Amino acid sequence: MINSLTARIFAIFWFTLSLVLLLVLMVPKLDSRKITALQDNERRQGMMLEQHVEAELAGEPDNDLMWWRRLQRAIEKWAPPGQRLVLVTTEGRVIGAEHKEMQIVRNFIGQSDNADAPKKKKYGRLEMVGPFSIRDAEENYQLYLIRPASSPQSDFINLMFDRPLLLLLVTMLISAPLLLWLAWSLAKPARKLKNAADDVARGNLKQHPELESGPQEFLATGTSFNQMISALERMVAAQQRLISDISHELRTPLTRLQLATALIRRRHGEGKELERIEMEAQRLDSMINDLLVLSRTHNKHELRREPLKADELWAGMLENAKFEAEQIGKTLEVVTPPEPWTLFGNPAALDSALENIVRNALRYSHHYIAVAFSANNKGVTITVDDDGPGVSLEEREQIFRPFYRTDEARDRSSGGTGLGLAIVETAVTQHSGWVLAEDSQLGGLRLIIWLPINNIRA
Repeated sequence: MINSLTARIFAIFWFTLSLVLLLVLMVPKLDSRKITALQDNERRQGMMLEQHVEAELAGEPDNDLMWWRRLQRAIEKWAPPGQRLVLVTTEGRVIGAEHKEMQIVRNFIGQSDNADAPKKKKYGRLEMVGPFSIRDAEENYQLYLIRPASSPQSDFINLMFDRPLLLLLVTMLISAPLLLWLAWSLAKPARKLKNAADDVARGNLKQHPELESGPQEFLATGTSFNQMISALERMVAAQQRLISDISHELRTPLTRLQLATALIRRRHGEGKELERIEMEAQRLDSMINDLLVLSRTHNKHELRREPLKADELWAGMLENAKFEAEQIGKTLEVVTPPEPWTLFGNPAALDSALENIVRNALRYSHHYIAVAFSANNKGVTITVDDDGPGVSLEEREQIFRPFYRTDEARDRSSGGTGLGLAIVETAVTQHSGWVLAEDSQLGGLRLIIWLPINNIRA
């Protein structure tokens, strides 16, 4: 087995080319219709026929008015059963051939006219033999034999030999399995590599031992790919560990700050400065929580997934959001509720993604939020509109970055951490979906989530 892909391609190319040349050059020589010399027994049979016809003509008086009938009677008398004799005069007149045979008779006469070297040739289901010399007084004739061909060549084979392009096409078809095998041997490891790359794109950082097999070039590529995965796993693990350590270290002074704030309140009562310190401490605690959630979401290579019904998945969250909207004097309307569409994913991640978007709309809207669900045979689309200040066109792609904030109304005074939409994008992307921001007809921002229906994990 050739392990080098380069050598395999080179060998198969030259083998296929050699096969094509061999067939093109050698196959025409196998055409049974080619003119060939007679065997000894056929030559003796022809000479016997020659002697009988000459003797018949010598014993029958010559009649100038009926000379051709005399010749006709002689060849009909001595023609072997199932065969026919043909005489050709020096002027080229053919006696004894049927009208439909005249073309092949003329063709054979043009190729074999030497009585010292008689030959034979097949024409479909007929075969012509000759010539043999017939002497009648001062006249000389050439005698030919028309007989059924033994083992006649099929019409398709005849057509193939008569049409060089058809012969070339058949040759290409014969070589096609070799080329298909070559293409398959090239595509198989490439498909494996593509599937492994797709896994990495979905955040599934696991090694693929099956890549380290096959041709040397793909084997080396697979080894490098797995080494890259190992390096990425180490980097991600180090990043996760660093974030966890930083969050833990931040939590300790934050807890002390909250205890100190409680002690100051107990001793000196409420104050604006104390409220400010407490608000910032709570915001810092919320930011640390969101940062840990985002980090865990990024690094959950294999989310637990299961079949889900869209109406059951988000029903509770939507009811809670309606209740919270009423408490702050706003209205949340589900314009078109979700139906029992089947999704395949992690219920906690998908529920959290929509909840973050709805809470984002509750935070920034003035009075009204509209949520709409729709679906087709490919996926589910969720649209969340608000009547808030909106986001400029230049900043819409940036709002999904961690900690990104706009310079307008959606700033730190809203109380957000800047991580909610980053968590949404990560969760939706892990489910092979997408999320984008547009202008809303309500005057604010429209956020759209698309998730595939029946998304089976690869």
